[in-house]
Amino acid sequence: MKRLFDILASALGLIVLSPVLAVILFLVWRQDGKSPLYKGVRAAKGGGSFEMIKIRSMVAGADKTGVESTGANDMRITPLGHFIRRWKIDELSQLWNVLMGDMSLVGPRPNTVKAVAGYTQNERKLLSVRPGITDMASIVFSDEGDIIKDAEDPDDAYDKLIRPWKSRLGIIYAENNNVLLDIRLIWLTVLAILDKPKALSGVQKVLNRLGADPALISVARRDRPLQPASAP
Repeated sequence: MKRLFDILASALGLIVLSPVLAVILFLVWRQDGKSPLYKGVRAAKGGGSFEMIKIRSMVAGADKTGVESTGANDMRITPLGHFIRRWKIDELSQLWNVLMGDMSLVGPRPNTVKAVAGYTQNERKLLSVRPGITDMASIVFSDEGDIIKDAEDPDDAYDKLIRPWKSRLGIIYAENNNVLLDIRLIWLTVLAILDKPKALSGVQKVLNRLGADPALISVARRDRPLQPASAP
């Protein structure tokens, strides 16, 4: 049922959004004459890898700098890229990955093969489901770039402040995923763009219903500074 939902929703999304995608792709190409699409190698469900397609929001070749985490003030982000990231437009092209079966509409965000190699045994549960375009962590940490923007080492800041909680949220989803939960999280993702506090409240209700740890629910409120923690 989940796969059928993914196929129908992604196909419809690509058809409906094709005019918007065409305009954005042209504008990105016009900046520098380079491909408007970025293909990044990501870890697949159960192991292996696939090419995740994103609309390019950074300068061409940005992935070759060796820095995987991106702060909001990263100089590699183009002027148009800031707009694309603000409205999550760069994720829309991943509907193709969903249609092809590499990804799902909802699931833990796909990570690099290098990052997955450093997963704890518990974090490897994230590979038990298809990676997704959105999930609870995507809502809770939609401001990920702002969280690490002033860090001297963005990758280290990500590992200490975001990864521990992002992984826990992804594990809870992997253990409880179903179509009804997917529909709920898709709605909360859209709501987060318009009213993040209400979306966070919705995520907290989901976590409460799933019996999540109180500490995780507290972090999901995002009403206090994040503190360094260990990966699950």
